[in-house]
Amino acid sequence: MPTITLPDGAERQFAEPVSGAELAADISKSLAKKAVAWKVDGELYDLDHKTEEDAAAAIVTRDDPEGLDLIRHDAAHLLAQAVQALYPDTQVTIGPVIEDGFYYDFAREEPFSTEDFERIERKMQELVDADLPTRKEVWPRAEAIARFEALGEHYKAELIKDLPEDEEIKVYHHGEWYDLCRGPHLPSTKHIGKAFKLMKLAGAYWRGDHRNAVLQRVYGTAWTNEKELKQYLHRLEEAEKRDHRKLGREMDLFHLQEEAHGSVFWHPNGYTMWLELEAYIRRKLSKYGYVEVKTPQLIDAKLWEKSGHWGKYSQNMFVVPDDVPDTVSDGAVFDPEAKLMAIKPMNCPAHVQVFNQGIKSYRDLPLRMAEFGCCHRNEPHGALHGIMRVRQFTQDDAHIFCRWDQIAEETKKFCALASSVYEDLGFEDVRIALATRPEMRIGTDEEWDRMEKVLADALTEAGLEYEVLAGEGAFYAPKLEYHLRDAIGRSWQCGTLQLDPLLPERLGASYVDEDGSKKRPVMLHRAILGSMERFLGILIENHAGRMPLWLAPTQAVVTTITSDADGYAQEVADTLEAAGLRVKADLRNEKINYKVREHSNAKVPAILVCGAREAEERTVSVRRLGSKETRTVSLDDIKASLLEEATAPDLR
Repeated sequence: MPTITLPDGAERQFAEPVSGAELAADISKSLAKKAVAWKVDGELYDLDHKTEEDAAAAIVTRDDPEGLDLIRHDAAHLLAQAVQALYPDTQVTIGPVIEDGFYYDFAREEPFSTEDFERIERKMQELVDADLPTRKEVWPRAEAIARFEALGEHYKAELIKDLPEDEEIKVYHHGEWYDLCRGPHLPSTKHIGKAFKLMKLAGAYWRGDHRNAVLQRVYGTAWTNEKELKQYLHRLEEAEKRDHRKLGREMDLFHLQEEAHGSVFWHPNGYTMWLELEAYIRRKLSKYGYVEVKTPQLIDAKLWEKSGHWGKYSQNMFVVPDDVPDTVSDGAVFDPEAKLMAIKPMNCPAHVQVFNQGIKSYRDLPLRMAEFGCCHRNEPHGALHGIMRVRQFTQDDAHIFCRWDQIAEETKKFCALASSVYEDLGFEDVRIALATRPEMRIGTDEEWDRMEKVLADALTEAGLEYEVLAGEGAFYAPKLEYHLRDAIGRSWQCGTLQLDPLLPERLGASYVDEDGSKKRPVMLHRAILGSMERFLGILIENHAGRMPLWLAPTQAVVTTITSDADGYAQEVADTLEAAGLRVKADLRNEKINYKVREHSNAKVPAILVCGAREAEERTVSVRRLGSKETRTVSLDDIKASLLEEATAPDLR
């Protein structure tokens, strides 16, 4: 006789084991119609799953986050079912849910093309209209292998053979078609709806192993309704327009090339933006009491072994021997016994070395140590993405060495600093998350309780709302994450505060406490931008290249209608440049519309046009980026206006 506790605290008793469908019907007829799954003690199940134990339960509808995941999961099955109906020679393999959609990998002799998508989508829509019921069966392992082998589904048979001996072999039927799957699934195909679209094709190795066969991967997206699908497709269009790689070329900011995989060649325009952003952050750090250091690029492997990074991260480090032959000739080789050096992938062990110089007192803490540290990580070529994911990057990195009783206050100060930076840089939708203890971790539950509580209490005392990311902390401590939402709704994880009692212990950091005893400091790893490269990419895409005036590489261009105004235009440019603005004069013998269009494409914020009348009246005609309107103002007024707008947010 199970007692079911609902999310609002109400309880319902049942004389026999109860399913999700029965619970929904007992609550209301309308809920029974909308129900697609249910959660029992936090676990998601099919509606026909029954429980005979007391439990906390909730009904899931299509409008719930879990409902959207189910829609995408079922859409993957729907895709596979449609493909096999249209192309019977195709083997199905795996089809998981991914961010914003799903994919399915197929084994087929003849390649698919995107021209096949329309036909497959029509078949998927037919299957939705058919309202095919979902039914789960559990098969004996040997029978499951035999049945899939008989169908020619050798990949499915291989998956079953590799499952743990004690795992149930679940098979989900959608009408007559079926697939191996852990589930859960929607009650029938009609619940998927038609807000889906097939997006692209790619190749994929079976089980991600390059030694295996190459499969054909079809990506799709699925949403709760057509409105959400259209919004998503619009975001993709906007993202394509805002792609930092495209804008980087148009604005002449940077380039990438094969000879330096994952490293950025910054051009004068792009590096101007870099320097402005770096100077801004440096001023903010100074205001919040940070000292800046500079540490080596190459560090002996012994330090990385001692810090624990060598065992966990050496495959991602660039490693070189500490000694080379005096003369390099044919046949010369490096000494295999030579000591190894590694280019640093992070700054933290080096900062501990700075801390360890000299005796530190409790009065010296907290010590906030910052570095714009250039780091290198050996990322796979396939993972690299413009300036967002690179091998060489510079962090706005800092480490706070403090006592346990100072963690809360330092956390609040970091939160204040991070919030002010994001506000200055135009990000208004900022989400804070507390990532808590993972399953694989070191330390006792009591230690984790203490660490999680101090971060949570600091956020509460600071009046900040946050969500908990259960199990997503580091293996040694919890952390805070800052997620920024950009102009087209994408979320970027940037800032972080990582509590770390372990590294100071490993590297022998200590301070003399008030009672004369030696104590270990706690180390707070923190970053606000993350990496300069990635954050500049985010800014470029957020603003679609139309940077705020203080960050714009060229803040204004002075150009002419006729050559008669060249002298005055040069005078305007010189006056503005002398005032501290980044200005260029365009005196080319080209039509004014051509020059305006060219500078607009280059995303110059202000175009100042000078003709004979402007020269006589000592004015300029101003056209701002994104506006078709032109207004005439005096030279003094435009100088004052641009200077005010070009002042960095922290200096206003």
